Amino acid sequence: MNHYKLVESMSKPAFYPHTPDTVTLIQTHISFIFIAGDLVYKVKKAVDFGFLDFTTLEKRKYYCEQEVVLNRRFAPNVYIGVVGISEDREGNLRPGDGDTIVEYAVQMKKIPEEKMLYRLMEADTVTEDDACRVGKYLARVYGDISSDEGAQRFGAPDVIATNVIENFDQTRKYREGPVSGKVFDALESWSRSFLDKNTTLFDMRIARGHIKDCHGDLHLQHICIEDDAISVFDCIEFNERFRFGDVASDVAFLSMDFDFNGETSLGDAFVGAYIDESGDASLRDVLRFYKVYRAMVRAKVISFMLDDGGLDDAARLEAFLRAKRYYNLAYEYVTHED
Repeated sequence: MNHYKLVESMSKPAFYPHTPDTVTLIQTHISFIFIAGDLVYKVKKAVDFGFLDFTTLEKRKYYCEQEVVLNRRFAPNVYIGVVGISEDREGNLRPGDGDTIVEYAVQMKKIPEEKMLYRLMEADTVTEDDACRVGKYLARVYGDISSDEGAQRFGAPDVIATNVIENFDQTRKYREGPVSGKVFDALESWSRSFLDKNTTLFDMRIARGHIKDCHGDLHLQHICIEDDAISVFDCIEFNERFRFGDVASDVAFLSMDFDFNGETSLGDAFVGAYIDESGDASLRDVLRFYKVYRAMVRAKVISFMLDDGGLDDAARLEAFLRAKRYYNLAYEYVTHED
């Protein structure tokens, strides 16, 4: 488990060498995030969910280091490094590599919340030019990532099928809940059919170098657009299967997120700019398939919330309706005629 004094210590401004005025703690299911003035310290919780395992200090150090290395590809000016957290002889915690290191944290520059893409969307200030900037930026980033043998195996049709079918196996119990049997069956049938009929297409994507060590969680909340810079952060570091794959899967994730938020024209501009900058014309041949996949991933994650006995009725209803929207969006993709 994490050190028993960790949260208390890191919640105090005096803990930090730059002595911020305030410290704000945000918790996710896998992280403690301390916003300390203009710096952010992210500590991994000592948890094991099967698809990730942070239960030992050594593993948390390793995945902190991986988080910095992998995310610097997308946001080189945001990720500063990994900071050790030490315990002194009096039992006090402090940042730095002392005699007894009890934890590790990823140190980052604070990203302006008001410049986050989802916040800009809420303010209705995102333009097609902004979407194109993101597309061109990502095309350049992915262009610098190699497609080696280790990555290419994640583009094999059987590996892709494993990921896709897993979604349906894990959401089957929500049939006749947030998703009707008709919609669920249509999504599964369409996805399996696409897999069966397009082996040559998937093989071609491998041969042309489009299978890479990608981001894995590319959506509106992980992109910041400032006047002179774009930053993309929070790439998945803890599970290669969730990160490696066709670049089209990442592009589809963000495109789907634009659609989900009622801004299909922005998604189209983003995709078009990415293709123009990268020259990856065949991406369009797999885009709908991966948009269905990504919508199903989001539907699955939100459906899992319905199993949380701690949710009150209002939160449960919100999760139900949100999951239903994702299932229905996926259904729109498979029933839409080009």
